[in-house]
Formats: sequence, C-alpha cells, structure tokens
Amino acid sequence: MRALSLLGAPYKWGGAGPANFDCSGLVQYVHDQLGIATPRTAAEQYKEAEPVTLNALAPGDLLFFRISGRRISHVAIYAGEGRFIHAPQTGRPVELRTLDDEFYAPRLAGAGRLF
Repeated sequence: MRALSLLGAPYKWGGAGPANFDCSGLVQYVHDQLGIATPRTAAEQYKEAEPVTLNALAPGDLLFFRISGRRISHVAIYAGEGRFIHAPQTGRPVELRTLDDEFYAPRLAGAGRLF
C-alpha cells in the first residue's frame, strides 16, 4: 500500500524519496517506512533477499530484472494480482505494470523477500 501511494512520483537516477526515486531507491524508501533495513542498489538487494518462487509471490516481495547484460540492474515491488510497482527510467514516473509485460517479462531474473 505504501508503494501504491507513490504512483506518479518522478524518476530521478539516485533518487531515494520522498520527492523522486530510482528503482532501488523506491524499494529502500518503502522498506525504511516499514522499519526494514535494505541495501541501496538492485544488485545488493538481490544478494540479500531470500529467494521466492514466482508462484509463491506475496505483495511486498521484490522482483529483480536484467535489463541489459547479465547483472541485476532493476528492481520492482510486487503488488499482488500479477502487478508490480517500479521507478522505470528518466521521463517515466513510478508506475504499475503486469508480470506479463512484453518488455519486463523476458528480463525477469528472479524474486526475493527482505522481510
């Protein structure tokens, strides 16, 4: 619910709230609001997260993506019902997407939980 309240917030590389966000800054900000210590980058969050299978996803779990290359470079928050919230890139605000999104689905590298 906290992440949903941030829909429409502007993207800014390095942004960690409350006025603007990058992908991992959004995760860190929401987790901080809930008292959950969270690393700063998507790659660090991936390393710290307890793996979760896609069929066991729960709202608040994290989705990790390889946008280009082999490294984890993007993270989103699972919102339930096959949707996720993320801060995509410059020029696009925090938004809601679906797991079957034609851009993100083939780049999904895994899911994890930090709570």
